[in-house]
Amino acid sequence: MVHEAGSGTDGRKLVRSFGVLQLTMISVGATLGTGIFVILGDSVPLAGPAIFISFIIAGIAALLSAMSYAEMAGMVPVSGSSYSYTYATLGEGMAWICGWCLVLEYAVSVAAVAVGAGQYVNESVAGFGWALPAFISQPPGEGGLLNLPAMVIVLLSMVLLVRGAKESAWVNTAIVMVKIVVLLFFCVVAFTAFNAGNFTPLMPMGAAGVSAAASRVFFSYIGFDAASTAGEEAKNPQRDLPRAILISMAIVTSIYVLVAVAAVGARQWTWFDGTQASLVKILLEITNQPWMALVFSVGAVLAITSVVLTVMYGQTRILLSMSRDGLVPKIFGRISEKRGTPVAGTLIVGIAVALTAGVVPLGALADATSIGTLFAFALVNVAVIYLRRNRPELKRSYMVLFYPITPILGAFMCLYLMINLGGRTWLVFLAWMLVGMVAYFGYGRRHSRVAALSQADYEMLSVHGLESEPAGLPNTP
Repeated sequence: MVHEAGSGTDGRKLVRSFGVLQLTMISVGATLGTGIFVILGDSVPLAGPAIFISFIIAGIAALLSAMSYAEMAGMVPVSGSSYSYTYATLGEGMAWICGWCLVLEYAVSVAAVAVGAGQYVNESVAGFGWALPAFISQPPGEGGLLNLPAMVIVLLSMVLLVRGAKESAWVNTAIVMVKIVVLLFFCVVAFTAFNAGNFTPLMPMGAAGVSAAASRVFFSYIGFDAASTAGEEAKNPQRDLPRAILISMAIVTSIYVLVAVAAVGARQWTWFDGTQASLVKILLEITNQPWMALVFSVGAVLAITSVVLTVMYGQTRILLSMSRDGLVPKIFGRISEKRGTPVAGTLIVGIAVALTAGVVPLGALADATSIGTLFAFALVNVAVIYLRRNRPELKRSYMVLFYPITPILGAFMCLYLMINLGGRTWLVFLAWMLVGMVAYFGYGRRHSRVAALSQADYEMLSVHGLESEPAGLPNTP
């Protein structure tokens, strides 16, 4: 896997152009904004004023897994993220399950975030007495036919990714800076209307409500693993990937907690029930200035666009890794000679996600994304333990602190948050897994490059360590 890193199924090369700044901004860009801009209205009614505690719980769970990601990213600096880490440790079958969860995590989260951006487009024009017609701004089931703003944001991100990874990374870095400024601006305004009484009672729904909200807002932290999908386009992945993952987690968690405290301090927790684009509504009610809400909404749309951009980037790179292993069609692994990016795979993913964003409501998307993400994160924690026990001699540019407590806690916190998700979400997850098994045995297993190896070839390749330079896997059909 390491030997083949940087190449597509057609032998063409990806371009290594990312330093630690770009990698950190990919991680922050894919993470910061998702929960705060989009799902406060769905999560505050569950936790009440203690929503900031829910963010802390979810942040701790994400940080534990992030440390495991950092160790694996330093050892296996390829584009497949947790799919590749699972492949390298637990084998192809478990890797397929993980990769299938990542398809749910990345593609569905892009659609969910794009839906949220569509809500902010509506709020920005509503401040001037305008409104987009419901039939082109809401999905079916919520009074509309098609969420056109969400589809446009996905398609614009797709076009930028097709143009090139380096250009996309610099655009994302600029947007992330705007995103941070916009959120800090909200905090400054919200704290002018801060009322400590809004935090009483702190947990109106009890600890169970806080846990349920933590499971939902975990959706807000999934982006940090997007940096690990850039392993084949990083200049020094062994050094920079662990740094980028951990730095981004510190930035994101701090801002999430600050914004949550400011929002609840400005409005009672019951106010958030059923509220979409809640941050811009708080600004409008405090300032009575439509132009201020417009500026914030434009910033929010840009911020959410960076999430769409970076998460969709991660999705295309994971599919590239899976196609190299033969588990998905080769078209996802073809690299454009002119662009140095998987153009065909990006177009397929972009169009599929745009259609999903146009017709599926936000709530169903957010919960489905969380459960797939939590399962993939749990597998990465297991992978760290497996390699520490079975391959202790491997070089590691970063090692998880307080091993084995950290990866064990990380895996158990992921399972705990999964249990707190609703029964409908579990049914969706199980149905998705069933479809995945059909796809694996119907296509992936029959086209797997490992399955096509002879026993002698498999044993020969298996003796190589990650630090060696093997001849590579035969390019079997």
